[in-house]
Amino acid sequence: MKSIIALACLLCVSAISLSAQDITGRVVDESNTPIQHVIAYSGSNHSHTDELGLFKLSSLSIGDTVFVEFLGYEDAIRIITSENIDKEFYIVMKPSLFELSEVTITKSVKSTNTIANIDLKVTPVNSSQEVLRRVPGLLIGQHAGGGKAEQIFLRGFDVDHGTDIALNVDGIPVNLVSHAHGQGYSDLHFIIPETIENIDFGKGPYYTDIGNFNTAGYVNFKTKDAIDQSSIGLDIGMFNTGRLVGLFNVLDDKDNQSAYIATEYQQSDGPVESPQNFSRLNLMGKYRITTNDGGLLSLVVSRLTSKWDASGQIPQRLVDNGTITRFGSVDDTEGGNTSRTNIGINHSKKLSDDLFIKTNAFYSQYDFELFSNFTFFLEDPVNGDQIRQYETRNIYGLNTSLFKSIELNNSNLELSSHLGFRYDDVNDVELSNTLNRKTTLSTVSLGDVDETNAYAGIDANLDINKWLINAGVRLDYFNFNYVNRLSQLYDNQSVDEVVVSPKFNLIYNQSDKWQYYFKSGIGFHSNDSRVVTGGTADIDLPAAYGADLGFIYKPTPNLVINSALWYLFLEQEFVYVGDAGIVEPSGKTRRQGIDLSIRYQLGRYLFFRTDLTYTDATAVDEAEGENYIPLAVNLMSTGGVTFRGLNGFSGGLRYRYITDRPANEDNSIAALGYFITDANINYEFKQVTVGLAVENIFNTEWNEAQFATESRLRNETVPVEELHFTPGVPFFLKGSANYKF
Repeated sequence: MKSIIALACLLCVSAISLSAQDITGRVVDESNTPIQHVIAYSGSNHSHTDELGLFKLSSLSIGDTVFVEFLGYEDAIRIITSENIDKEFYIVMKPSLFELSEVTITKSVKSTNTIANIDLKVTPVNSSQEVLRRVPGLLIGQHAGGGKAEQIFLRGFDVDHGTDIALNVDGIPVNLVSHAHGQGYSDLHFIIPETIENIDFGKGPYYTDIGNFNTAGYVNFKTKDAIDQSSIGLDIGMFNTGRLVGLFNVLDDKDNQSAYIATEYQQSDGPVESPQNFSRLNLMGKYRITTNDGGLLSLVVSRLTSKWDASGQIPQRLVDNGTITRFGSVDDTEGGNTSRTNIGINHSKKLSDDLFIKTNAFYSQYDFELFSNFTFFLEDPVNGDQIRQYETRNIYGLNTSLFKSIELNNSNLELSSHLGFRYDDVNDVELSNTLNRKTTLSTVSLGDVDETNAYAGIDANLDINKWLINAGVRLDYFNFNYVNRLSQLYDNQSVDEVVVSPKFNLIYNQSDKWQYYFKSGIGFHSNDSRVVTGGTADIDLPAAYGADLGFIYKPTPNLVINSALWYLFLEQEFVYVGDAGIVEPSGKTRRQGIDLSIRYQLGRYLFFRTDLTYTDATAVDEAEGENYIPLAVNLMSTGGVTFRGLNGFSGGLRYRYITDRPANEDNSIAALGYFITDANINYEFKQVTVGLAVENIFNTEWNEAQFATESRLRNETVPVEELHFTPGVPFFLKGSANYKF
């Protein structure tokens, strides 16, 4: 009898052990690439995949059902049986037509990423101009022949070329510190748009893993680890515009390896009367391997080379009196050339069930030369005011993050630590006065910059019931070093600085329809090494103090609304002074406003989106009426309607809108607003896709880049301060064809 009871107890214990086990799984796409952020759940038990595509669900039993869901893929379902309960699920997800009903509101400090992911699924990026426009609430402007980095507008900022937004691609920083043309200069043209897989973005300085230039926000681009098919495409448009792009599969998941090569060539003369002669060549290769220990290792290499001519910014008075047209020029010898080579290595590995590590190392080699003339004959009435800016640079860096998950009673605690450094070796940073891009008249500044940024940060996420509590702190160390090569004696100046940036965020999921969040933190943007070592900056690492109070609301399966009230205070603005070759420190500023994003699926094939930002921007220490922040945007909006999968047809209608804004401190000169509409339509038949795209379909006259500038023409005796601008693209028609094989 006792033996029977003992056997019964043993069977009960065995049954209990089988009925309450942890379930693990790996989720990949059809090219065997791990998919991150996939949701896996069973009842109220849920998990998300990490960078290796791994998830874990606790305390599941035989007979339970595991659901796996992700945007743009068919749902996967696995039933737990006695045969698979102790094995890792291997789930290959198949692409499907995107449905907004699949979107879930997850508890995450970066939950607003959902908006960008929706846009990327609905309307893939297929042009370099569209890369940054995929970020909700962000506008760009080009003003130098297509080869210069875009001017960026975000949350009431004229970010210039990257002073107040941190940009990365595959862990490689894009912002260039102490750049010859401006602090944080960010040229994203080395990205081939078709290779973009994911856009990670956030507004405000609330993220421990993001450092320098993260004041208004950040954007991280991730390229595809593998491609399903090879393809070749051709675009031909007005103004002698052409683009040839190819993506070629080299290894098709052979022995857990994949590799592809992408290449792109572009050319255009632009709509201006003096041809831009713009050309750009991009090459990229990426290799990925799943190692024997379950880790993921990838290598990415890219090369950009570009050159262009530019008509420059023209004064409004010459257009008003009929001397030149909107597409004319005063000095058409402007232009430049640039190149960049990137090498990045990324490694991710699960050390144990609750410990994960990811590391990336990078190297970039960069050259830059730019000729500009902002003031014409103001300084030199004989030869003119053309300047040359030049530099050559090497960037080295390493970052590593460690993630530890701790299960508590009815809650989960995730700890993360971040450690890394970046070293910029910048040589021959030069500003010279030149004539016709050939003759150097005088050298204004010449030197070498060595700048090091080392950082450490720690972050904690406590997931308890409906709450996510995030707190973190980041410490950054900088060494600014500058050698002035124009000095008669050896002149090496060095400054060390440290900045501490705390963060605190609260996320509350009231239900599967409502999420409320409060974000707060301190960020910073560094000043130029030449300014720091010269002692002309009151603050070398001015802080940005920010807060967001917002919500994400999904009232119906086909509607997502995100809105936030926000505030940002900067200890010091930067003003780029081109003809002096410096970034000039300005005063304290305050910006506050409201963001609104709406995504709505009108039917199975039709999607609507709109983003709107209103900002009140003020220079804090200036008198009333003289406290406008030049080029700070009060109101801007982007949006449109997109359709996909309709009998092979896809396309859309898009708009971008910006109001008039002050161009100087007393608003006596205004930069003009605009409303521009673009459209495109594509037809896919088997392996061939053909398309037609129109920019500015109503041929609106608009100014893409605008500045209040004091200038003097050759025949003028006194200078004039007024609006100078680069004309926006008029009606522009482009055809495309793409073949997959």
